[in-house]
Amino acid sequence: MNPPDAALPISRDACYRAIAGRDARWDGRVYLGVTSTGIYCRPSCPARKPKPENCRYFATAAACVAAGFRACKRCRPDAVPGTRDWDARGDLVARAVRRIRDGAVDTVGVAGLADELAVSERHLRRILLDGLGASPLQLARTRRAHAARALIEQTTLPLADVAFAAGFGSVRQFGDTMREEFGVAPSALPRRAADSGGAGTLSVDTSKADVPVSDERPRLALRLRTRAPFDPAATRAFLAAHAIPGRDGVGPGAETAHAVDVPGGTATVRINWDAVPAVAAQGGSESVDVPVVLILPSLADTMPAIYTVRRMLDLDADPRQVSDALSGDPLLAPLLAQRPGLRLPAARDPHEFALATVLGQQVSLAAARTLQGRLVAAFATPASDASAAAGSGISDFVSRVDVSRVAAHTASELQSTLRITGARAETLRALAAALAAGLDLGPGADRVRARTELAAIRGIGPWTVELVAMRALGDPDAYPAGDLILRRALGVEKPRDAERLAESWRPFRGYATQHLWADFLAAAARKDTP
Repeated sequence: MNPPDAALPISRDACYRAIAGRDARWDGRVYLGVTSTGIYCRPSCPARKPKPENCRYFATAAACVAAGFRACKRCRPDAVPGTRDWDARGDLVARAVRRIRDGAVDTVGVAGLADELAVSERHLRRILLDGLGASPLQLARTRRAHAARALIEQTTLPLADVAFAAGFGSVRQFGDTMREEFGVAPSALPRRAADSGGAGTLSVDTSKADVPVSDERPRLALRLRTRAPFDPAATRAFLAAHAIPGRDGVGPGAETAHAVDVPGGTATVRINWDAVPAVAAQGGSESVDVPVVLILPSLADTMPAIYTVRRMLDLDADPRQVSDALSGDPLLAPLLAQRPGLRLPAARDPHEFALATVLGQQVSLAAARTLQGRLVAAFATPASDASAAAGSGISDFVSRVDVSRVAAHTASELQSTLRITGARAETLRALAAALAAGLDLGPGADRVRARTELAAIRGIGPWTVELVAMRALGDPDAYPAGDLILRRALGVEKPRDAERLAESWRPFRGYATQHLWADFLAAAARKDTP
């Protein structure tokens, strides 16, 4: 029995047309299971087109495996970047998929995920089986298997370490799952040669980048894949414009470094943007690799770090999908043509970003960064709790802001420590108290409820709510209509006029906003970079 049509982004007839035309636009968004061969493929697979009666269509690779199919060795559907289709939806299935994608089953289990979503385990399993054809455990196993294969191919880690890094509970479970997914044992998959140099040109010793500094401090050089085009200059400019002292490093060269909070503490990701080809050099490439070096508290933190970095760089975006949705607008068309690979980076930590956004209200980017740096310096999670202090050799950065410590201070104490107005201090304290009490602003949150609870806090208006929705909740349709730079770019004075102009941009108003902001952010990055 096929999964329901509601899980597919296009009709079954359109799926078959995409397969007949080997249309790469649907890679990662639709999967084909071929009943005559028992394998599943991308729509763009170069193999001979199967007969319609032999085709089954799925919205996820996990659903293919749950139905008894193995990954095609020719088109490698497991190597396709992710999709933001689930981010455009706010229903329970989409929230569950986002949390599983971010590793919730690994960290809190199916029972914990069900509690987060306020449903029973049975109901969670049922809605995912009905909506996708795969259970929470099947979705999590496929996520681990695909991650493990990337580690096998890109590093020289022993297979037992690969299993641990990918989140498997045992080597036996690792082997069984890999055989189920790919039809071969992990030892039969191709490996990177030990002397091939890792990720190449990064300014660290990547020739030994995947050899742990010690048993507790591994350093991994990886290539994170994204769909082309990808604009490295614009992404770097965005990160530089929003860099927080103590949490981000932007040097005079091309490299940036960022704190990434993981279960074991605080990791560091280093990115040399010169190693990513410019948009003009990407030509007709289907995908682009972004080389990163991860310095981790432990191998168990590998997958949480990777998925945080993928969100930070918006590596699961589909620029052609965004272009198809927005390029018909005469205002946006030239902006999309100017920056075809522009992304919408997400926050690395929802709590940190929400507090930082309150501090950034009605001040310049430079002033906001100064205030955010003071917040980090005063209220970072203590090293004994984070297990990743700057002096530990793991990271040059401090850990995430501890919202409970912020909430424990009075408004007058926050005003004095951060040198902000009394009203701003009151708002910051109230927000920290709400976060400490359980306000969920992460990718799996109920967006309607999160927006409502944020707006109920005195001092938080629509602009702050939509900024948090855009970068913390990960809503690609978030739209801060009251933003001054946005209204200037649109040539309107009132937020309601900005809302009216953007109605046809749904569900990608967030990407439209990013394009309208891009020139301003690029100028800010040039001004502030040494």
